[in-house]
Amino acid sequence: MRVAGVGAYTPRFRLAGDAVADALGQFHARGVEAVAVPDADEDALTMAAEAAQRALDAAGVDPDAVDALHLASTSLPYDEEAGTGRLRSLLGLPENVASAQFGGSTDAGGAALAAALDGGGGADTVLVVASDAPQGADDEALGHAAGAGAGALVVARDGPGRVAGRASQTATYPGTRFRERGQTETTGLDVTSYDRQAYRETLAGAVGELDVSGVDAAALQAPDGDLPYRSAGALGVNPEAVAAGSVVEGVGDAGAASAFLGLADALREDDTDEVLLATYGSGAASHAFRLVCERDVPVRAALGSDQTLSFAAARRRRGDFDSGTPAGGGAYVSVPSYRRTLAARQRLVAGRCRACGALQFPPEGACPDCSATDGYEDAPLRRRGVVETATTISQGGAPPEFAAQQARSGEYASAIVAFGAQGGGDREVSVPLQVVLAGDDDTPGIRDEVVAVPRVLYDQEGVRRYGAKGLPADARRR
Repeated sequence: MRVAGVGAYTPRFRLAGDAVADALGQFHARGVEAVAVPDADEDALTMAAEAAQRALDAAGVDPDAVDALHLASTSLPYDEEAGTGRLRSLLGLPENVASAQFGGSTDAGGAALAAALDGGGGADTVLVVASDAPQGADDEALGHAAGAGAGALVVARDGPGRVAGRASQTATYPGTRFRERGQTETTGLDVTSYDRQAYRETLAGAVGELDVSGVDAAALQAPDGDLPYRSAGALGVNPEAVAAGSVVEGVGDAGAASAFLGLADALREDDTDEVLLATYGSGAASHAFRLVCERDVPVRAALGSDQTLSFAAARRRRGDFDSGTPAGGGAYVSVPSYRRTLAARQRLVAGRCRACGALQFPPEGACPDCSATDGYEDAPLRRRGVVETATTISQGGAPPEFAAQQARSGEYASAIVAFGAQGGGDREVSVPLQVVLAGDDDTPGIRDEVVAVPRVLYDQEGVRRYGAKGLPADARRR
């Protein structure tokens, strides 16, 4: 099995270490200048979908061609629910896709990739996704370093990236990093010398089985911006190679996605021919892979930032000041009804009238063009559309189900957007869509373009609802 394509995604928002120091009087994340902050309607699953779609696009692989899905995370929305089912739906993968979920430590991404390279249960094409948004206490280094992001690899029988060697190591180092059952914040004993020893020796045990003398970049698990450099000598790589595979300085600790993000960044450089990918999780466990690029491995990554938040604004987006959904009112959509509309809500699948070919969204009822009741064929829409009309929903004006989102992220836009069908043709259909704004983004005007992205809609009855929202095209990072 080989690497056919790589995708990566980080939220567009950043919280600078200086802003944390100004607010708290201290900033303990060594080697970190800023951390990525998810928007109010982003979580580990929406980030996973963003990275996975980019990986599929980079590899030129259609979702229907994916045989297996491996998802790694320590921060999925639910302790007990298969995140792979939700991610499959967001991406439009086949319903019979083999799936496996990996968690328990930030080494989960390496374990997921190792399982894919073992053949993924006989699969020809495996989509491996690692996505995380860890949290920690405000008075601890883990909390200061906590960032967010997702990385994805398409592993297939053919591809430009050859895995020339791999190894793993398991050691016993309790207390370096853990999250107790039912808690949202990760913590640790914070014994610096003990933590460094666990990281260095466990990683070295795996990497030591490989020939890394010729690597151009080392994409290492990065709990902070200090440990990877301190361990470079023990791993047999130089600091320049570590720098070439590091994004922690501007993203923070992205948990299980950390090393995958570094890999994506390293592969974007034209002179990268050989990469060490090494994951690590407290407890401790490590996986190491030596990737040889026989030709350029295609990468599509959104790793940059265009929005800086204050400490208060970052905490607001995390929901620290959210009082929850107002009592009473709001649109009630039962889970069975929501499930029946997943294709339309999440992937903008319209219907094409069997009688006249007109598009209808959602695909139900009589055709609005010819009044026929012959039914519809699935017609997936393009992800980029043109605004027909839009209005701003200002603070306090959101329906009850969206009040929590507005309390965290502020005003948003409600728009009617014209989308064309995939595969060409001049027919379009109008779709109502919430448009995500980000402070500096104005409500789009008529004929402006927006791009459909996967986001959280709202929570109801304890069940999170996901769907497509619009993002102004000029804010869409490729």
